[in-house]
Amino acid sequence: MAITAPTKTSDLSGFITPEEAAPIFERAARTSVVQQLVQRVPLGPSGVKIPVVTSRPSAGWVGEGEQKPASAGSITPKTITPQKLASIFVVSAEVVRLNPAQFVTTMQNSFAETFAVAFDRAALHDEGPNGATGGGPFSTYLDQATKTQEIGSTSQANGGTYGDLVAGLGKVQSDSDAGGRRYRLTGWAFDDVLEAGFLSSTDTNGRPLWIDTPPTASTVARNGTVVGRPAFMGEGVGSINQTDVVGYGGDWSQAAWGAVGGISYRISTEAPVTINGAMVSLFENNLVAVLAEAEYGFLVNDADAFVKFTNTNNTPVTSS
Repeated sequence: MAITAPTKTSDLSGFITPEEAAPIFERAARTSVVQQLVQRVPLGPSGVKIPVVTSRPSAGWVGEGEQKPASAGSITPKTITPQKLASIFVVSAEVVRLNPAQFVTTMQNSFAETFAVAFDRAALHDEGPNGATGGGPFSTYLDQATKTQEIGSTSQANGGTYGDLVAGLGKVQSDSDAGGRRYRLTGWAFDDVLEAGFLSSTDTNGRPLWIDTPPTASTVARNGTVVGRPAFMGEGVGSINQTDVVGYGGDWSQAAWGAVGGISYRISTEAPVTINGAMVSLFENNLVAVLAEAEYGFLVNDADAFVKFTNTNNTPVTSS
């Protein structure tokens, strides 16, 4: 057969359609522990400025004919800057040709989970996708919190793990923002290393410590309630390098995240790709590369609104 035209990327445009790409991003949001607890803000390619209240006007009682008090409030802008998260997978042209639909479906689920876990590791620990400390792209992250609470430090007679969580709650609510409003613990994030212990623990009245809330079967992050607050448990909450950090509690309104669009894809049969440490020509080796990328932003307004839960000695989670 004579060559009538060179093979172009556009010839493979049906491999991943826009309709398939959209739900991938939604699935990533559901499997990220951080994204489920933190408010999402609109994020443009150049970022977004968020006004933060640093002081509030005050009011005073005024008698008849007396001068009314005057006061002022102030706000300070903080910027969320988008950072790119990307991954490339390479397959032979035969794989694309023989079974593209099944392969794409598998990659969709894999990319969604991979992106979610990478986002959580960066937002919580400043870890890169390979687990390197300091490899995260965000200038603020949850491990900058200075408050800590050890799981296993409260005796069973004084409440066990339930007592540990209440102690952590108290540390959050003992602080206030720059405008003078006291923080409230609005939710929890735990690593799934605690799952078995939580499910077997009770509060001081004998009620289960962890209460499931549906749905849980289709998500990487298990959702429930702990001490009456929303709780999420999943992979990537605990640090790879700081193995003692196993969870967080805090006022999650003091953090925000955003994304520029969804996960986007580009397909190439011509660009060189690094494989096993060497540059490989896709065209020469009859390969197809798919690049998936997304742009995320994350900001912690005040790390004092959070407490880190540690389990330094791997103390078993206990009931009261």
